[in-house]
Amino acid sequence: MDNSEKHHQRIANMTFSSVYPHYVDKVEKKGRTKEELTEVITWLTGFDDKQIQSLIEEKATFETFFQRAKLNSNAHLITGVICGYRVEEIENPLTQKARYLDKLVDELAKGRKMEKILRT
Repeated sequence: MDNSEKHHQRIANMTFSSVYPHYVDKVEKKGRTKEELTEVITWLTGFDDKQIQSLIEEKATFETFFQRAKLNSNAHLITGVICGYRVEEIENPLTQKARYLDKLVDELAKGRKMEKILRT
């Protein structure tokens, strides 16, 4: 994984609103719903649908997005490979949180059961 400061800054400065439509497309193409995506994001961050929409409208960066989030106490249970890297081994906290979200979206798109995705 590119552990350079430049890579981490790129993720920090990326807006949630620029990535969210891709998340929606990805899960809907695989037969899942936007509501299920919201449930996953809510589980990870504590944001409800209204807060998610507000962050999209605000064009909040991932840095702002995760600063405001109340990360689920079970987020550390998210393990596995995303983009060729193990999420549990990512050292930069913000990059790791962004990859947690990517991993959950991937699991949703792959048809994994919601109770497994939400680590219950």
